[in-house]
Amino acid sequence: MTVTRFAPSPTGLLHVGNIRTALHNYLLAKQAGGRFVLRIDDTDAARSREEYVEAIRTDLAWLGLGFDGEERQSARSALYEEAFAKLEAGGRVYPCWETPRELELRRKVLLGRGLPPIYDRAALALTTEDKAARIAAGDLPHWRFLLDHAEPIAWDDGIRGPQKFEAGQMSDPVVRRADGSWLYMLPSVIDDIAMGVTQILRGEDHVSNTATQVQMFTALGAPVPAFAHEALLVGTEGKLSKRLGSLGMEHLREAGIEPQALVALLGRLGTSDPVDPALGLAELAAAFDLSRFGRAPARFDDVELERVNAAVVHALPFEAVADRLPEGMDAAAWAALRPNLAHVSEVQEWWQVVTGPVAVPALADEDRAYCAEAAVALESVEWDEGVWKALTSALKDATGRKGKALFLPLRQALTGMEHGPDMAALLPLIGRDAALARLRAAG
Repeated sequence: MTVTRFAPSPTGLLHVGNIRTALHNYLLAKQAGGRFVLRIDDTDAARSREEYVEAIRTDLAWLGLGFDGEERQSARSALYEEAFAKLEAGGRVYPCWETPRELELRRKVLLGRGLPPIYDRAALALTTEDKAARIAAGDLPHWRFLLDHAEPIAWDDGIRGPQKFEAGQMSDPVVRRADGSWLYMLPSVIDDIAMGVTQILRGEDHVSNTATQVQMFTALGAPVPAFAHEALLVGTEGKLSKRLGSLGMEHLREAGIEPQALVALLGRLGTSDPVDPALGLAELAAAFDLSRFGRAPARFDDVELERVNAAVVHALPFEAVADRLPEGMDAAAWAALRPNLAHVSEVQEWWQVVTGPVAVPALADEDRAYCAEAAVALESVEWDEGVWKALTSALKDATGRKGKALFLPLRQALTGMEHGPDMAALLPLIGRDAALARLRAAG
């Protein structure tokens, strides 16, 4: 079974880049009838916050991204210790004592010689006695994973194609700090093995991490998952945007963005497929295909999101928004008003137009007389769903007006505005008595 995971660190709120990763992993799993798992990577105890964990769950639920299991790294220490002991026994992790200052000086020397600034494995030369003496003195080590230089690290990336890294050109990564706490690389692999993760889809900034982690899977005797690295999200200015890193779900909710709009846009962002506001999670999952992803940066455009959001709002059924509509507004009113909305919250303004009062517009003398004549005509027109057509037909015959001269003064008198919903749908909502009163006031 295909198993994917979304593994955020609860050190802040999710932003659109995080959500895109979560969504694509969800779609990848569901396309194959598999499982999508949430893992809270909270090994950084100093920065992790429980309120961020709750916010992550809230954001995923808002978008409809239900997960088939949840794990917390902070509850899995025993698992990490067991795997670490296995690696230590096999000689795949080793203790080091260099300080950050020492490492930086070595880096500068290597760079000055035109050499790759990689760790020189000096700690491997320490004798058993040297190590014991340091530990006895209270000088505890940090630990590195020993990369195997015997052959290149290679995998067939689901988006980038064949990948190859020379392990000898890479530093052995630090996997554990001197205080015993864990860095990202090793616990992630241990968890992926324990959780049965079969496919890892993440940003291209993790490619070098993958090269290291491929060897970690092998060292722990586990099959290597299928990896895919998608292009990072960029802003419309064509470069990584700091703003994208602060564009959280709460901000988007407050701005009136529908979850369906964000799903429809992010679901296709980075692929060669067009964005379709009508496609929900099920449809996006059915068509999800890593081969459709390109290598070019994926551009996130606020204007495009607003366009998609408006299209989503225009298609929302009454039942989906009933609890967000003004009191007394029914399905017919929603159907009449929604084509003019970019956000559901804007319906309040248009409902005010229906229920009144509306400001009496400043009209030219001939238009005031025309509105007075319209009030008289409306009294004799049958009040039904065709009242607008009947009224304007009668006025056209009586006055010879047509086009803008026929319709605009009536719209202004009835709504106080020069634009808005289709008057054929709006006039029955306003009601006969209110319509007559507004026409008479304008006249």
